[in-house]
Amino acid sequence: MRRNGNLTILGSIKSWKSLLDLKRKDQISTAALSTSSRRRIPTVFNLVRLYSTEELQQPQLSVDLIKMMEQRLSSIENRNLHLQRFLNQPELTPSEYSTANKELKKLRDSVHLITELRAKQKEIQELKSVISECQDDKDMQKMASEELSEATEGEKELQLLLLKSLLPKDDADERDSILEVRAGTGGEEASLFAMDIFKMYEKYSAKKGWKYEVLEIAESDLKGYKEAIASISGSGVYGKLKFESGIHRVQRVPVTEKGGRVHTSAVSVAILPQADQLDVKLRNEDLRIDTYRSGGSGGQHANTTNSAVRITHVPSGITVSIQDERSQHMNKAKALKILCAKLYEIERLRFQSSRSKLRLEQIGSGDRSERIRTYNFPQGRVTDHRVGITTHSIDDVMQGEDLDTFIDALLLREEMDAIASFSST
Repeated sequence: MRRNGNLTILGSIKSWKSLLDLKRKDQISTAALSTSSRRRIPTVFNLVRLYSTEELQQPQLSVDLIKMMEQRLSSIENRNLHLQRFLNQPELTPSEYSTANKELKKLRDSVHLITELRAKQKEIQELKSVISECQDDKDMQKMASEELSEATEGEKELQLLLLKSLLPKDDADERDSILEVRAGTGGEEASLFAMDIFKMYEKYSAKKGWKYEVLEIAESDLKGYKEAIASISGSGVYGKLKFESGIHRVQRVPVTEKGGRVHTSAVSVAILPQADQLDVKLRNEDLRIDTYRSGGSGGQHANTTNSAVRITHVPSGITVSIQDERSQHMNKAKALKILCAKLYEIERLRFQSSRSKLRLEQIGSGDRSERIRTYNFPQGRVTDHRVGITTHSIDDVMQGEDLDTFIDALLLREEMDAIASFSST
C-alpha cells in the first residue's frame, strides 16, 4: 500500500491478483490476509463537530451533479495539458510564458485532486474485476468487497473536495479586515460588553497568528468602549470572520446593578474587507478633510495641536474620525484605511446583492442590524441563532478559544448552500 496526501490509496491491483492466485493454490491462508492490509479513509463527514440539535448534514452528490462536475474536470485536465505543451514551446515571449505559467499554477491544486480521483476510480474498477473473478472464493470476495466499499467512500470524498474547489469564491475572502464594535442598547453595560467583544476578537486573532492593530477607541465613563475599531491582518482573515457582522446580545447582571437583576444589552459588530484607494478609486476632490484638537485627560496629556482628523466622503456622506494618534499624518492614514474599507464593502455588496438567496435566508446577510448571537452569562451559554448552535463554555468563547465552534459551522453552512445552488443551476 502507499499513501498519497491525506488519503490512503491501495497499491497496484496486481497484489490483489497475486494474493488471489496464491489463495487458489492454497499457499496462503485467509488469516494471512489480515485487516492490517486495509485502512479506513477518513471522510469529511466525520471531521465536522456539531454542537446543536440542528444537524448540518453533508449534501449527497446526485448523478446529474456528478456528470456536470465530470465535464468541468475534463475541461480542467485538457486545459492543463494544453498549457504544459504551450510552455514547452521555445519561441514564447516572457509575457506569454508568465501568463500561461500563472494559469497553470492556479490549476495545480485541482489537477492534483483530479489525479487522485482518477487513481481511485481505476482502483474501484479493478476491485470490481477481482470480485467478479473470485465468485467461488467467498473469503477473498468478502475482503475485496470491503476494500471496494472503502474505495467508494474515498471517491465520494474526493468528488466533494473537487466540487468545493469549483464553487464560486468571494475574492474578498483573502483580504485583511477592519473590525468595528459599537455599543448599542444598554447604556454603560453595553459599553462594557463592547469592550469584552473587542478583546475577544483580539485574543482570537492572537490565537490565529494574525496582526491586531487598534485604530480607534472611544471610552465610556466606566472605561467601557462606546466605539472601537481595529485592523486585523493575516491569511484569509475576512473569509474567516465575515459572518461575525451583526448584533451580539448579552444577558448578565451589570456591575451597576444593585439588585442582582439580569439585564439585556447589545453591541453591533461590523467586519469589513480592507481595501486601498485603487480598489475604490478614491479621488481627492471627493474628500473633505478637517483637523481639530483631540480630546484627552487634560494637563500635560492635553493635545495642543490639531492632530485629530475627520474625513468626509462627499458623494456617499460617509464620515470617519480618528484621534487615536498624536500625529495628524498617522490619524489621516488610519481614517483613509477605514473609509476605503467602507466604500469597498458598499460596492462589493451592491454587486453581490442578488447572488445568493440561500445564504441570506439560512446564514444571514451579515448586516450589522441582524441579531446573530446571544451570550447568556448566568447560564454560561452562547447561542448562534443562524445555525441554532449552543455551547456552554462561555468563558472559553470570550477568551477566543471556542469561537471556531460557530465560525466553522457558519462556513460549512455557506459551502452547503453553495453546493445546493450549484446543483440547481
